[in-house]
Parts: sequence; C-alpha cells; structure tokens
Amino acid sequence: MHTPLSVIFIWHMHQPYYKDPLRGEYALPWAYLHGIKDYYDMAAIVAETPGAKAVFNLVPSLLEQLQDYVDGTAIDPFLVVAKKAPEELSEDEQLFLLENFFSANRQRMIEPYPRYRDLLCLAGNGGPARPAERLRSFRPADFLDLQVWFFLAWTGEAARRHFPAFRELITKGSNFTLADKELLFKTQQELLAAIIPLYRRLQQEGKAELSVTPYYHPILPLLCDQQTARIAMPRVNLPVVGFKHPEDARNQVARAVAAFKEWFGRAPDGMWPSEGSVSDAALNLIAECGLHWVATDENVLVKSLPDGLGVGREALYHPYRYHHGGHDLQLFFRDHALSDLIGFTYSQWDAATAVDDFIGRLREIRQAAPGAKVVPVILDGENAWEYYPDNAYEFLTQLYQRVATEPGLQLTTCREFLAHKHAAPTLTHIHPGSWINANYGIWIGHPEENLAWDLLAKARAAALANSPQVAELLASPGPAPADTPADVAMIVNALFAAEGSDWFWWYGDDHFSPHADRFDALFRRHLMNVYRLLQLDIPLELYEPIKKSGPAGLVREPAALLAPRITGLVGDYFEWLAAGLYDLSRQSSAMHAAESQLQSFYYGYDHTNLYLRIDGTRSLDKLLQKDDCLTVYLVGSGQEHRVSMRIGASDGELEKKGADGWQTTANHCHWQIRRIAEVRIPLAGLALKAGQDCFAHLTLLRANEEVGRWPTDTPMKLVYRGEELELDNWLI
Repeated sequence: MHTPLSVIFIWHMHQPYYKDPLRGEYALPWAYLHGIKDYYDMAAIVAETPGAKAVFNLVPSLLEQLQDYVDGTAIDPFLVVAKKAPEELSEDEQLFLLENFFSANRQRMIEPYPRYRDLLCLAGNGGPARPAERLRSFRPADFLDLQVWFFLAWTGEAARRHFPAFRELITKGSNFTLADKELLFKTQQELLAAIIPLYRRLQQEGKAELSVTPYYHPILPLLCDQQTARIAMPRVNLPVVGFKHPEDARNQVARAVAAFKEWFGRAPDGMWPSEGSVSDAALNLIAECGLHWVATDENVLVKSLPDGLGVGREALYHPYRYHHGGHDLQLFFRDHALSDLIGFTYSQWDAATAVDDFIGRLREIRQAAPGAKVVPVILDGENAWEYYPDNAYEFLTQLYQRVATEPGLQLTTCREFLAHKHAAPTLTHIHPGSWINANYGIWIGHPEENLAWDLLAKARAAALANSPQVAELLASPGPAPADTPADVAMIVNALFAAEGSDWFWWYGDDHFSPHADRFDALFRRHLMNVYRLLQLDIPLELYEPIKKSGPAGLVREPAALLAPRITGLVGDYFEWLAAGLYDLSRQSSAMHAAESQLQSFYYGYDHTNLYLRIDGTRSLDKLLQKDDCLTVYLVGSGQEHRVSMRIGASDGELEKKGADGWQTTANHCHWQIRRIAEVRIPLAGLALKAGQDCFAHLTLLRANEEVGRWPTDTPMKLVYRGEELELDNWLI
C-alpha cells in the first residue's frame, strides 16, 4: 500500500517597499489594496475550511508596510484623494481619480458591478480622450461613487463574508453618501488590523506554518558575490564596479528572523528566498541564521543533479538534505507545472473542473512515481486571484477540501512533514539560480540592471567611507542596537531597501509596467537618501532615470527653434507653439498643496539661449507669495546648474554646483513672473552640445523650506539637438 503523498501549498506574500522613509509617503497603494483583498482572504479561507493547511511565506518589509497602514502612519496619495469630499477635490485630484481609480481587473473587478462599469464608460472606457475632456461628464456624486467603488472592488470575498458592511455597500451599489465612504474605510481599517493576528492564530492552531524571506526581498546570491551569476550565465555582462557583500545578505536574513520573532512569537523554521534564488553561499548563511528548510524551483534541482530528474520525474518529489561546509538544511523543490496552473490557467476554468484537474494530476504523480513523498506547490499568494471569480474563494475552498479528503493524499506543511524524519537524498552542492530559468538573468546583465548595481555599490562605498558607525552596523548581523543614531539606522535601511529585487525586475526588457518609472524613481530615491543622510552631495547620475522610457507627463518634444519675448504674460500664441511640453499635473505627488499649483512646463531654444515657461493652475502672481523662490535645476554634461527666481526681480546669475556648493557664473539670466513664469538662460553657461540632453526639475521654497517639487519622481528630459532641430523639421 502506498504511503500517502504529501501536498504542501506555500503562498509567497510580498510587495515592493513602496515607502520613502524620509518623506513618509507611499508611491503606490498595492500593499494596502492587496491587504484588503488577498492577505486577509488567504488566511481567512484556511481558517474557515475544515482540513485546510498551508505555509504562508511572509516578507518582513511587507508586514512593516501593513503595520504602517494599521497604525495610520502611512501617507498614501490614493487614500488622501479617496477620503476627500468630492466638492473639495481640485481638478488635478479629479484627474488623479480618473487616471488611477479604474486600476483593477476589468473582467472580475469592474464589469460585475453595474455602477462601477457605468463609471468606466462615463470616464471614456479607457479610450484615447484626454482625462481633462472627460471631467465634464462627472458630477460630485459620480466622483463619490468612484471613490467608494475602487476600494470596494478591491475588497476580498472572504472579507465581504466576515464584515457585513462590505456586503451592504455592494447591495446599495450607487448614490453613496459621505457616511457610506466613512464606513468603508473604517471597516477596511478593522480588516487590516486583523491580518497579522489572524496569521499568528493560524500558526498557534497548527492550521498554518509561517515562513520568511530576507527582509527587503534581495537576490541573496548576488549580494554574496555577483560573479556567481557567471556559473549559470557564462556570457553575462556584469556590472563594472562589482558587488560582493555576504555580510549584507546575512544581515537581510538575520533581520528578517528577528522581525518575525517579534510579530509571531517564535523563530521561523523555513524560508522561500526571494525569487527562489539560491547558491551555496546563500544556503550556508541561511543555515547559520538558524533556519531549517529552504524551498526553490525544480529547474534548480535539475541542474544540481548529475542526471537531472531522471525518468518519471520521481526525483522531484523528495525532500533533500543539503550538506555543505558543515551546514545542514532540508530543501524542497516546487512543481513548476502545478504551481503555474494555479497562477495562470485555472482562473478561466470553472472552480470544480479546475480542482478535478489538479487532483487528477496528483493521482498521476502518485501512480507514476510510487516513491514520491511530497509535492510542493509554490506561487505568489496575491497576484493570481484578481483573475479568478470572487477572488478565487470557491476555487481555494474546494482545493483545500479535496486535497484534505482525497484518499492517498495528505495536506501538510513543511514543518509537519519534516517532523516525520523522512529519508532524504543528500546534495553537497546547489546550482546557483532562481525560479526563472534557473539563473539570475532577470536581475543582472542588462545595461539598466548593471547601472543600478553600480549606483548601489557606489552609495554603499560612500556610506562606509563617511560613517564608521554605518560600517560597524553593516558588519553586525541583526537589528540595529537601541542606541543606534537614527540617521545611521536610516542609511543602512536605505541601502538594504535598494538591494531589493523589485527594482531590478523592472529594469531591462524582460517586463513591462506602466509604473516602471515609479520603481526606477523609488530605487534612486533610496540611494539619494543615503547621500542626504550622510550630508553629501547627491551624484548627478542619480537624477537621470535608469529606465529608458519617456518621462511621465511628456506631451511633445521641441519641433523648431524659437525665441519668445520674456514678459511673464501669455502673448503671441505662436511663440511657444513649437516648444517641448510637459504636463506637470501628471508629475506631482498630489500630497502637498503647492504641488497641485503648477500645470505646464515648456522648453525650447535658439542659437544662443534656452527658454523655459512655467504655467500655474491660475495666475502665478496670485498663486505665489512675495518671498517665494521658484528654482529650476538643470543637470547635463556632467554638471548641475540652477536659476532661482523671485517675484519682483527679473535678473540673476546662472549658478553652478561645485565642490564648495553653489557658485555664481558669468552667465546672466533674465525672467519675468507674472501670469506665467518665463526665463532665458544662456546656452554657453550650460555647456550643452547638440545631442547632449539635460534633465530638469523645479522646486518652490517658502520661508526657505521646500513646499513643492516637480516632478516628484523622474526628472524631465530636455532634448537638445542644436541647429539640427531646424533641419530635421524643415517641413514645419
């Protein structure tokens, strides 16, 4: 008689670290949204389903973000705009709603709800019309319904069953009141506060095992030694500077274990290393940090065994004892096909049919491989469910029930399975790779990825060279001691956050996201924070986007040479018609009042001058106060310049940043700030040559304090072709 085949579900719960600690602001709301939709639902379904068991792999940086939302300390522009009364919304905020509050799976999260679907149609159905043109169709009641429906649609099915307020709002469907919206967010706050205690209870009851990932989700082998990538990818082009800091890898693991103990009252037994990425060096330090098991992908096992999986794939369905350098770990290898069926295929099937298919495949494994002991199924615990009806509630409930009750199958966890002391083959070496192609090609090798690694290495070197306390903290694994100065702890945290895998995921040509520029900006902001906290000048290269795509808000590039008169008034329509143009309303964070006041940025040039024009949402001489300072920063040709403009003045010198700070140059600038701001800057002072672009951003200082910045993320790229522009566009 066959021994029951154990089945282990490992759900990996992770979101990038969206928070800029210095500003306290969240760039994107996905930790909150997946919290109310998935992190609660996944635990609640296990809690309420007889026989259900699972391993939940929790990333500490995600838990930290969820706790921010629970504590009310998260500054999230999506929530700020959502909680405003419709009558209080500025036009920029109304546009923000139209551009962002349909960010949900249309089939599963918008179309099932008639009012939400109607709002999408009213907003142009995602068509080409500019959002500003669609605003005329929206009344305050429409904006209020949109504010409610976006967050209501993101609420999970189990949450709706456990919190009656969600069902009541769905039943009402439209004509929501401010009281309805207040009830929605109050209930979601209760839901978020219940998430971590629910996981803790599941662990205590034996319904779930909780495992962990390195704190900020880094690719551990690449931290240990980037040269490891050459084993799996012999022809890879590696970064110039190089990165070999196993102490950082150890610190990311040790901090994760310590944080886990604080949240859940015990140390974790196991780990899904970020992206299933492993190497001998990474596994050894994981063992040194007290962990007992690690999971990775089947293709890593294929490349680690002399004969691969052999006939029938039976070699996949065993735990392995990893013994290397005096260290011991138990290894699990995910069944790639079964995991991907749940992640990408079953969402379009009827739940019962999908579960039947899954059970049938498990039966086939048991019959074809009589010696099989365990089938690990490992995938993201949040990203697949928006493609399923009702957030996969029926599918997951039936899946747990069927596996738990099917003869010959046994639903278990890694800890429970290992407690039975199964005989395990031994591996003395692991192939260095991840769950994607058994290598690290997603995170290193592309010029964008390599540049990011070089910038990280330089920031780390600057921290070591300028702060002995940082050097000491980096060398000591585990949380910072209680008496660590705040700035020192923040420098180390910024470096560790920049080591996260998510930034590198979006660099290169492998993946596309409409938010790729946000990830790029967040990565560079973490590194900028290192220099700011060290009180060092931020390297100019950090102002230039790594991700090579058009900056957000770009409307057009210059089409011809121009020479407008500097009056500060809207004069001849054709003066700026051929200018490059950015929409600043798409560049602000919508967090600070000042950041919603600028609307457009024009730029152009002739043979001798660069011309800039800045428009506000209304006349600048009414928006700005007497002593305000509007400053334009220009970075290019390896230099940084600025022009600081005040109302009432009209002339000043171009300043250049040097070793001793800002210094005036012999280049005279002329500006006027009246209805608009216009400024003329000598090209000779910028040392620009045809084909050398520069990057611009604006700041507004009030009482010597920055109250606005445009863009908040990626600087605006100013394309400079010189006289060739006229030749290229002669037909105009």
